[in-house]
Amino acid sequence: MKKSVLSLYAAAALATASFADSGTVNSDILAQLEALKAQIAALEAKMADNTKEIEKVDQKLTRTNKNVSDVKIMAANDNIKWDVDFRTAFDSIHYKHASGRKSSNPDLLTNRLWLGMGYAPDANNLFKGKLAYYKSYGDTANHSQSNVNPGNANFDWVTNENALDSNIRVKEAYWLYMNDTLMGNNVPWTVSVGRRPSTDGLGINLRENMQDNSPLAHTVNVEFDGLSAKFDLDKITGVQGMWWKLCTGRGLTNAKSRFQNDGADYAYDGNETKDINMYGFIFVPWDNGQYSVRTNWARAENMIGYAADGAGDYVKSSGNYQFKSFGDIDMATLMFRADGIGTDINEFLDDTIFFASVAQSKTRPKSSGVSTAGGMLGSMESKTGHSTWIGLNMPDGFTDDGRIGLEWNKGSKYWRSMTYGEDTMAGSKIAARGTAWEVYYTKPLTKALFFNARYTHIKYDYTGSNAFFGDDGAPTAMSVVEANPTPYGDPVKEASDLRLSISYKF
Repeated sequence: MKKSVLSLYAAAALATASFADSGTVNSDILAQLEALKAQIAALEAKMADNTKEIEKVDQKLTRTNKNVSDVKIMAANDNIKWDVDFRTAFDSIHYKHASGRKSSNPDLLTNRLWLGMGYAPDANNLFKGKLAYYKSYGDTANHSQSNVNPGNANFDWVTNENALDSNIRVKEAYWLYMNDTLMGNNVPWTVSVGRRPSTDGLGINLRENMQDNSPLAHTVNVEFDGLSAKFDLDKITGVQGMWWKLCTGRGLTNAKSRFQNDGADYAYDGNETKDINMYGFIFVPWDNGQYSVRTNWARAENMIGYAADGAGDYVKSSGNYQFKSFGDIDMATLMFRADGIGTDINEFLDDTIFFASVAQSKTRPKSSGVSTAGGMLGSMESKTGHSTWIGLNMPDGFTDDGRIGLEWNKGSKYWRSMTYGEDTMAGSKIAARGTAWEVYYTKPLTKALFFNARYTHIKYDYTGSNAFFGDDGAPTAMSVVEANPTPYGDPVKEASDLRLSISYKF
């Protein structure tokens, strides 16, 4: 098209010059040729103005087509298609405790392997799965590769998000059915059941340079077994990008083990914690491809924690910490995202991502069934917490594909998220009852190799940020703890994690 315009322009110019030199040019023809030159020049200018906008549209189409192509490739040759994400990381972790004491691990080395799989036998059905391996280099100092005593690193919500042993585990496994109509209406929909892709959701995914999963990472970032059903509503409402998604599942099952002496295999065990059920929705009221608004609400029932029995001693059974059920919790998020700031202001802003998110948690305590002066988050009264999170992801300005990110978040006294699966060695920054900030840099080295550098700093205003939902999650002002740290276990006041990693993704 551009060559054709240039050719016409040249022809018009030559013809004009030729007629002018002959001295016999008809004035009307000359005027028409001059007008044609002006029109061609205007067309060229308009094409130049539209180039940036066309490039932005092409980028979005490329991303969309890649997702579609991935699904089509899965059906090729009736074989499961595999993909690989292998990361080697160096972490330098440092803590400052309330007493002023310091602890650290300046050179933690880990390998993490994700083996993704998918198969689509037809246009309506899809299976996806992910196997995971994540461990520190070599053996651990106590010769226990599990590295779980006395913590909860092997807890099901986070079993693939922590450095454990050399076993390969199932991180995701689910089937998905999709259709373009619902009961004759123009409502594309999907339904899916299995071990959900419920970690690394929108917001937290940017620092890893990865596609986001559907949960909003401000409130939910844990592994989960359940069901989802999504309905695209834009065609029947006329609102760009509108969709609604139901999510439900179970985070803990109460059932006796197999081969009970009395024959009651898998029966309910009244001596253990109740089933943890979770249900909620994700609603996107508007998404035009550049700007979007996303919301979510969820309720989790019978949340677990530890009960204090006296001055800081947890209830124990056979020498081990024992979970108790403390109550329910509601969580809600409102997030705004911009994929490009403004329109054609400059290339830097066109390629900048900005997001801002606000979230709320609200406890609904129930009797824990144990003697304790505390309760859910240390109280038998409902408590509400809030958190704010903002982030920028932008071109580095000195390479073609490097990106720099800046993030900041702050949580209140009773803020509680379910972000135990967040990939931060020093603890979930989003869970912080205090202030956290982070800077990171990502850069493709080759088609398959990616470099990432990240620094995370957390300053806690209250204790209990990364605890569960019982008395262990009770907030105490850090200023109070600093005056007498010992009864509180000398908790961490500040934490930082410097990570350097190289990932192979193909």
